[in-house]
Amino acid sequence: MIFEQHYLDCLSQASYFVGDESSGRAVVVDPRRDIAPYLESAKEHGMTIELVLETHFHADFLSGHLEVAAATGATIAYGSAAETEFESRKLEHGERISLGEVELEIRHTPGHTPESISIVVYESADSAPYAVLTGDTLFIGDVGRPDLLSSKGVTSEELASLLYDSLHEQLMTLPADTLVYPAHGAGSSCGKNLSTDTSSTIGEQRASNYAVAPMSKGEFIGVVTAGQTAPPAYFAYDAMLNREIRPLLDESTPPTSMSIGDVIAAQADGAIVVDTRGPEEFALGHLKGSVNIGMAGRYAEFAGGVITPHTPMVVVAEGGRELEAKNRLARIGFDKVIGALANPADAMMANPDFVSRSSRLDVEGLLQAMDSIDGLQLVDVRQPGETEGGAIEGAILMPLTKLTAEMDTLDRTKPTIVYCAGGFRSSIAASRMIAEGFDDVSDLLGGYSAWTAQLNAV
Repeated sequence: MIFEQHYLDCLSQASYFVGDESSGRAVVVDPRRDIAPYLESAKEHGMTIELVLETHFHADFLSGHLEVAAATGATIAYGSAAETEFESRKLEHGERISLGEVELEIRHTPGHTPESISIVVYESADSAPYAVLTGDTLFIGDVGRPDLLSSKGVTSEELASLLYDSLHEQLMTLPADTLVYPAHGAGSSCGKNLSTDTSSTIGEQRASNYAVAPMSKGEFIGVVTAGQTAPPAYFAYDAMLNREIRPLLDESTPPTSMSIGDVIAAQADGAIVVDTRGPEEFALGHLKGSVNIGMAGRYAEFAGGVITPHTPMVVVAEGGRELEAKNRLARIGFDKVIGALANPADAMMANPDFVSRSSRLDVEGLLQAMDSIDGLQLVDVRQPGETEGGAIEGAILMPLTKLTAEMDTLDRTKPTIVYCAGGFRSSIAASRMIAEGFDDVSDLLGGYSAWTAQLNAV
């Protein structure tokens, strides 16, 4: 058996390549949209990808099932509760898929979503389970959140009830040494307590995962529905798009090179300029009205939190990273990258009238502003789980994931200071607000961490 986990740090997303050396047949599970790694695996091992198995309709990324099917002729398959616009195979509970010696068993495990499945992997038909691919049903240290469909006619409590049954009747009944491979790790918004580990065993999860500790179904429902983070705004968009027929990604063609004049014209027509450099470089000089979403962070996820789907985008990237910037946005279905600024550093140096600097304050500067500016608007863009541990007095709590939806509740005319945990997300928020017409916005260097460190040192 060939078993590979492909882990994408920037989305905390895991996909899998499972193949049978005796037959040369393989499957891919929960593929990302840029599918080159799976094609390379198939070529390396001399295998043919016959099936694309999806554990559910993903909300946090646009899956690559259509791309894999187009490239290989593979059949796309979901649990039988799933309905798709494209042709797909319906997998029944208990169904076995033979790849030769290697076998896969489908178990319906609804809860995170109604159509969720898990896939038990056997090295041979009569062997004990080798591993279980749990999708978003069971994570390492957590379980899938049941609230993402709460506005779609099914309540989080109903899904949590199904999740409890799936965990205890389908997954926790597997042998203790069965390896657990989920679809996500720490940092994903699909759960609230995910481990940095990307695999575990059923036995380890029985012993350490709070969500499968002995408790009644009612207690479980209360535990898993409480304290969830605010999901990025694009989640609903991706969940629907993953059901639909849509254009395929061309992952090898970089965005069109644009002059600074072309970019300014595109801005005037409604395009957003996405500057992918770090906050420090962005602060020293950037195109006026651009939004700073650094590729060093959770680039696509943050973009999906502050930019509306289908918005035309121009990327600013250095070091030949324009194609990477485009493809990473495509991973969440944000395909409308209309170009990239050519030679950004030279272009901005030659056109200083189109360039602006960011206002960034240290803690002393924030304290002075709080003392001297009447009507100062202080905005905390951290997640609820972060702000439960404390916030600066008087701050408006507005998670970055809700900034676009709630921005109109803020006063665009008031002096505004934005902060996060360390200064990365605040640069995104501040630049987005300036692009939306706020008069005076600064962000806090070092974020809340710097604030607490300085106050504790006094």
